Amino acid sequence: ISLHADHRLRDSVGIMQKLLLCLALAPAAGFLSPAPGATSVARPALADLKEGASNPFPDGWDPAGLADLGTPATLAWFRAAEIKHSRVAMAASVGWIINEAGITFDGDIATGVPFSSLGKGIAAWENVPDAGKLQIILAMGAIETASEFQSPHYMKGGKLGAIPGPFGLKLWDPVSSMSAMPEDVKANKRQMELNNGRLAMIGVASFIAASYVDGSVPALPDTW
Repeated sequence: ISLHADHRLRDSVGIMQKLLLCLALAPAAGFLSPAPGATSVARPALADLKEGASNPFPDGWDPAGLADLGTPATLAWFRAAEIKHSRVAMAASVGWIINEAGITFDGDIATGVPFSSLGKGIAAWENVPDAGKLQIILAMGAIETASEFQSPHYMKGGKLGAIPGPFGLKLWDPVSSMSAMPEDVKANKRQMELNNGRLAMIGVASFIAASYVDGSVPALPDTW
C-alpha cells in the first residue's frame, strides 16, 4: 500500500508540475500591462491584446513583465496560447463534472469496452484503450495544425482564435454566428470567453489535485 501511495504521489507531482507550467505560460498574456512610455507605434499589437484585462485589474496585471518580452508577434503567441488552453480547459471542466455525475455515452468506446466502464476523473483516461488515446491525440494535433495554417498567421496580424477547417468551414464558430454582431458585443463575448477560460484552467488544476491528493481542495470531496 505504501509503495502504491508513493507511486501515485510521484505521478501527481509530475502531472502538477506540467500543468502549472502550462498555466503559467498560457494565461499570463491575458493580464497585459504596457511598459512605461510604450506607444501604439512601437507596440501595434498591444492594444488588441490588452483587451483581456478586466476587473479586479482593469489596467492589466503583469507582475512578471511578460508584456515587455519579445515583439508584438510574441504577445500574439501568448494570447493565442491562452485562448487555446482556455477552450480546452472549459471543455475539460464540463466533461469532468458530467462524468463525476455518472453521465456517460451509451455504447462502447472500443469492442467490449463500454463508456460506462471507464470510471471517473484521471482513471477514465487511464482506462481508455491505447488506440483510443492515439485517435484523441491525433485529432488534437490536426486541430492545432489547422490553427497554424490560417493566412495571415495570428502572429502576423491574423485573427486570434480562428481555426480554419476543410471546405471553407471553420472549426470555431462554424456558422459565423458572431459575424453580424456589433463590435462592442463581440468584444464583450471575447472577454467573457477569456475570463471563463481562466477560471476553467484553475478549475481543472483543482480537479486533478483533488484526484491525487485527498483534502488538497477543501471544496471538493475526497471521492472526486
